[in-house]
Amino acid sequence: MKKMNIPLIATLLIVSIVVCPILYINVGPALDAEQISVLKILGLIAGCSALFCFVAGELTGNNSQMDKLWSILPVVYTWVIAVHGGMSARLVVMAVLATLWGARLTYNFARKGAYKWKFWEGAEDYRWSVVRGGAPFNGKRLGWMFFDLFFISIYQNALILMTTFPALVSMRSDVPFGWIDIVAAVLMAGFIVYETVADEQQWSFQTRKWAMINEGRKLEDLPEPYNKGFNTCGLWGVSRHPNYLAEQSIWVSFYIFSIGAGVGIFNWSVIGALLLIVLFIGSSALAEQISGGKYPEYARYCAQVSKFFPGKKYNA
Repeated sequence: MKKMNIPLIATLLIVSIVVCPILYINVGPALDAEQISVLKILGLIAGCSALFCFVAGELTGNNSQMDKLWSILPVVYTWVIAVHGGMSARLVVMAVLATLWGARLTYNFARKGAYKWKFWEGAEDYRWSVVRGGAPFNGKRLGWMFFDLFFISIYQNALILMTTFPALVSMRSDVPFGWIDIVAAVLMAGFIVYETVADEQQWSFQTRKWAMINEGRKLEDLPEPYNKGFNTCGLWGVSRHPNYLAEQSIWVSFYIFSIGAGVGIFNWSVIGALLLIVLFIGSSALAEQISGGKYPEYARYCAQVSKFFPGKKYNA
């Protein structure tokens, strides 16, 4: 296993700490007293979430606490903003779309066994065990504890809060719901559907593959395309990460609502969408590193198929 990209993680933290305030100061709009009051409420929720993720993760050894909250918190944040914003048409549409996104993603994670009545239990994302055991941590408790605190718990909670900033800056807008908002809504809904299709195709492939393996058959003896071990069907045949493409695009679409609110084509609330894109670049690299180590044909797949945007179809 190659070393984890610590410089990338450090860059994420530095960008979050330094760039966001710079954007806020130099690329309006400034928040008014009511927006700051709402931000304090959201910050309190995010802080409690970060504390829970760290404590529960350390006590149980399950570092998917934030993964379980990832699809829930933005729904809470957007509805808090919508209520304090007087339930304007724009904010309600944003909150409804965020709810649809969250419900779908929560369901997708739930069917993998992630949620239990004891919320801190449940299946952990397989990537965390790989990261814990690989360089530079190599199972070292103290180093992993700091990573869990600053990156998994604090940074990711801050990031998911920042993705909802377009709703916060739109809260005081007196610009009526218009064609830009319609474009944003159509794009966001379309990407939710796109991600749903991608996840369903992946779920069907992996479910069938593991059903045959659990019958006692070896991977190499499975029929095409299951014997490769990774999905090359449907959207996955023209894009290595169609679900990641959709996820990033969903929050870029969410940002467009702030443009419809008259805040400006470029404003500081874009920071969440930008940092999410950087995070998925790192996350996809980790996933491909793991897959490349397990499946002999994966390197050929990567050489032929575009990482995110649909392109040339994989030729087995």
